[in-house]
Order: sequence, then C-alpha cells, then structure tokens
Amino acid sequence: MPARQTSRKPAARVIARRGHRACAAAVALLVGCTAAAPEDAARVRSAGSVPVQHGTAALPAAPAGAYDVVIANGRLIDGTGNAWYAADVGIRGDRIATIAPAGMLATAQATTRIDATGRVIAPGFIDIQGQSAVPFTIGDGRAVSKVSQGVTTEIMGEGSTPAPMNTAMITMLNSQRRTRDDTLSAAAFGTFTGPRAFGLWLDAMQQHRTSVNVGSFLGAGTIRVYAKGYAVGAANAAELDTMRVITQNAMRDGAFGVASALIYPPGRYANTAELIAIAKAMAPHGGVYITHMRSEADQYLEALDEAMRIGREGGVPVEIYHLKAGGVRNWSKATRAVAKIDSARAAGLDVAADMYPYVAGGTSLSACTPPWATEGDKLLERLRDPATRAKIVAEMRSEDTPWENLCQLATPAGIMTVGYEKPEWKRYEGKRLSEIAVMMKSDWANATVDILLGTEARAGMLVFMMSEPNVEMQMRQPWMKFGTDADAVDPDSARGLTHPRAYGTYTRILGHYVRERKVLTLEEAVRKMTSAVAARLSIRDRGLLREGFYADVVVFDPNTITDKATYTAPHQHSIGVQAVLVNGVRVWDNGTHTGATPGRVVRGPGWTGAAR
Repeated sequence: MPARQTSRKPAARVIARRGHRACAAAVALLVGCTAAAPEDAARVRSAGSVPVQHGTAALPAAPAGAYDVVIANGRLIDGTGNAWYAADVGIRGDRIATIAPAGMLATAQATTRIDATGRVIAPGFIDIQGQSAVPFTIGDGRAVSKVSQGVTTEIMGEGSTPAPMNTAMITMLNSQRRTRDDTLSAAAFGTFTGPRAFGLWLDAMQQHRTSVNVGSFLGAGTIRVYAKGYAVGAANAAELDTMRVITQNAMRDGAFGVASALIYPPGRYANTAELIAIAKAMAPHGGVYITHMRSEADQYLEALDEAMRIGREGGVPVEIYHLKAGGVRNWSKATRAVAKIDSARAAGLDVAADMYPYVAGGTSLSACTPPWATEGDKLLERLRDPATRAKIVAEMRSEDTPWENLCQLATPAGIMTVGYEKPEWKRYEGKRLSEIAVMMKSDWANATVDILLGTEARAGMLVFMMSEPNVEMQMRQPWMKFGTDADAVDPDSARGLTHPRAYGTYTRILGHYVRERKVLTLEEAVRKMTSAVAARLSIRDRGLLREGFYADVVVFDPNTITDKATYTAPHQHSIGVQAVLVNGVRVWDNGTHTGATPGRVVRGPGWTGAAR
C-alpha cells in the first residue's frame, strides 16, 4: 500500500478477449490478426511476451489521407521487446492509423505534428498497481504525476475498492467523515450498491473524466466486509456464498480479477480457504488473483507458497504485487523467491510479479501496531486506554512477533514519517522515528502512538528495508512488470510528502536502471511497462504500437529521461518526457499538462457489456 499524499487510507478503501475472427482469440487481443500458434497465445497471457516480429521490411506504404496527429522520425519501440526501428506514426481519432518507415509521412496532412527526432516513440505505460480510486471518482482526474512519467492507463483495486457497498458499509463510511474529502467520498461511494455496483463505480469514473484510462480489480477486503463486516474469523457457508456472488457480478461488470492485501485489516482476517473460494468464483470469467502477500519479510516464502496455492487450487493466474524481501535478515530470500516462481512456472502454474524501483516502501503509520489493535476499526479507542496502550507499545517494541513488525524490520531509523494534515504535526514531516523520539523526549514506540492519536491515525511512513542488489536482480526476471503503488497527485495541490514513486517510477527505470546501470535494455524495459501488463490482464488493443490499436503513446528522450522526485522532495515532475497521448489526445506537452481528460474505462475479459 502507498503512503498517500494525505497519508491515510480513506474509509472507502478499507470498506470499500474478442479479436479479429480469423485470429486465435487470446493473441488477437493483443496483436491483431497474426498467424500465431496456440502455444504463442498461452505465452502472451502468462508472461507478456508477444510473439510477433516487426521490422521495416514488413511495413506497408503509407496510405493517403489526413491525420489528426503525426509523430515523425522517431525510434519506435513497439512494446514487444523487439529492437527499435525508425518510423513515423499517424493517428486518426483515437486509433493508430499508420506506422511507416521514417520520412514516409513527411508530406502527409496533419492537424498536429510532433517531431520525434532523437526520441523514442513507445506505447503508453500501464500502471498495474495504481491507488487513485478517490481522485478518479471525486477529485482531480488529470493524473498529473502519472501522465508526466508516461502512464496512459492505471489499474487499481489492491485490497479494497469503493464498490460494492451495502447499508452497513455506508453507515460506517458516514461515521468516519472528518474532512471535506470524507464527505464527498461518502456521498459518492454510497451510491455504488446493488448487483451492478462495481459497474456503477466504473461508469462513475468515466463520467467524472480522467486523463488516463482506468480499470480495476475487485478488492478482496471489500468482498469480506460486504459479506461479514469487520468480524475476525473464518467465513461461514452463507458468507462464502455472498462472496462468490459479489465476485461473479464484479467480473461481469469488468473487474480484472480479485486483489488482496493480506497484511492490512480486513484482508488479513481472510484465511486461505476463503481466498481459494473467491478464486474459483472468478476463474470462469478469466480473472487474475493479484496479491499483496501476507508477509514480505520473515514469512515471505511461506506467503508466496500460499499465493501460489490459491492460484493452483482456485484455477487462476497469480500476480504478486511489489515483489520484495523486507529487512536485512530476509534479503537472502529474494533469490529463493525468484527460484520458487521459476519452478512453479516450469511446472505449469501461471505466476508472475510486478515491482517498483525503490528500496523503500510506503504505508500507513498504523501498520507499526499489532493487528489486533486495529480490529473493528477501533485503533484510536484502544490507544486512548492506558492499559491497552501499554500492551500495544510493549508488542511494538518486541523483536519477535507473529505479525509483520515493519518498525522493527526497518528499525526506527529506517522509518520516515510523511503526510501530516494537521499543521501542528508538520514539524515531524520527513523525520525518522528515531529523530522524532528525541524531539518528543520519548521512545520511538510511544512517539508513534502519540502521532497516531494526534493525527487520528492519518499519517504515513516510508519504510527503508529493501536491498538495491535485489531490486536489480528482480528487474531482470522475464516475468516481471512495473507499477507505481501510488495515487495520482499534483505538485500544485499536494498536501505533505508522498513516496517518490508517485512521480518517478517509470522514468527512474528508464534513466537510472536502463541508461545508467544497464540492468535492462530499453526495449525490454518498455515491454515490461506495456504489453506485459496488457497481456496479463487481457486488455485488448492497448500495450503495443500497432495499426488499429488505441493511440496511447509516449514520446521521450532516452538520453535525458530521468526522475527528479526524492524521498524528502517528492513533488517534482520527471524530465525527458516530450509528449503523452491517450486515445489520440495529447495530455502532456513538454512539461505541461494540457488539461485534456480523454481517458476511458478498460474492463476485464469477463465483461458482459457492449463491445469495447
């Protein structure tokens, strides 16, 4: 989970393939009508590698006619992983009309012409782990921090979604209103009820207007709260039946699958059997089980085993969110986790992962408290009771806990607090817990509790506990993808610090890890940002530069592209991104957002609505 600009989880986050007929369906989803064997289609789905060779010799003569946009003389990286070639791209409406050898569109009529000399023309990046449900529903839909780094599609849903809602969930949402955003969220999310609730939410985002395409998984925590509330314990037969129905409805409405977040309540209350039952319910609809695993530290390998068991017994592909081994004592497990995934794939299990390019993660500061302290959404009530507070503090200090004690894994010096809303707490912004303890003349655990009480648990933290060699090792894996795990934010209106990944995930990879560190080739990095994600999620007509595909395009300078966002100054745009187009409309122009909001809803393979 991210450390958000407001460094809190809105209450709603918690409670809340048909291609050309001549083609094999799975392949047609991604590459149009090409001659591909069934085994190629399977490979596309499982790993995101697109079995298409495309060079200048195969390019057709440029057709006559005017274009809305011509991008000329660029190095075209089509998203397949193949080597770049010099090309022009002609766009009509929302589609790529022509891809031709460089210079062939020099005299073509075009309303807008973009000179891409010395630049790369690539498919727009698809963020497999976005966190922008609130801004895309009721807030700023421009997605400034995302489009400025080349993102054209964002997929959400980790752990929770604003839909579906029931009466009890709406009541809880209304009881937690403390800010104007809370009130707006409650009013909007409270309408996402009934059997079409998930689809209503997707429709609401379309009507709200966004600069990027949007889609979502169904949150597993939302499923659980809908069926069982915040009660701890195994779901009974009736509750499991409700969960199955909710899942099937959401899949028909366009969910890409189900996303769990098993270290946070209420997701942590779900046992493996419950998650397998949900997986079985979405399997006939082509869903993917994607998970923030139950552990990313001491029980890392066991948690990976659980995720793969859910996929195996549930009959669905498995995707691991932000793969990482947290804490120095667990760094050696990273290579073992990769070996486990490789072994499972060799045995036929469709399991893969994604990641962000940083050694620090981000989440709510409340994650430093034991799980039982947050049960029933009563953390603040428990912290106010002296005896219960003492028990919580003692457990926080323990180096041997059955739960993921992030503050001990990273040490207090490795925890940076962020995202304070109240002015009186701003002096601790960007400070480490070890520093804050000194400032408060206290110990780190009591200082943490005081912050949670003073901010009403609306503070976040950046957790420095990963290894740079492991980051590079994971990037090289052929089944790896990239995501931000961040909200879309705007430096002109952002409140407090956030994780730099909100602004710099893709540009950091292309600048630091591709150009400087040479961990990946440019073509392979782009594949992992584009077609690999589209293939995994069965997103049709996006993720590749192909004639007839939607014109989601990024133009960038491979010699200068880089991130500027840092942990202490995150609200900075990347440099080197010249242009970003979504559905043929320019949303980013040489460092400036155009204000356009041409984004559309993208839906999963189980959608039963009208043709996309």
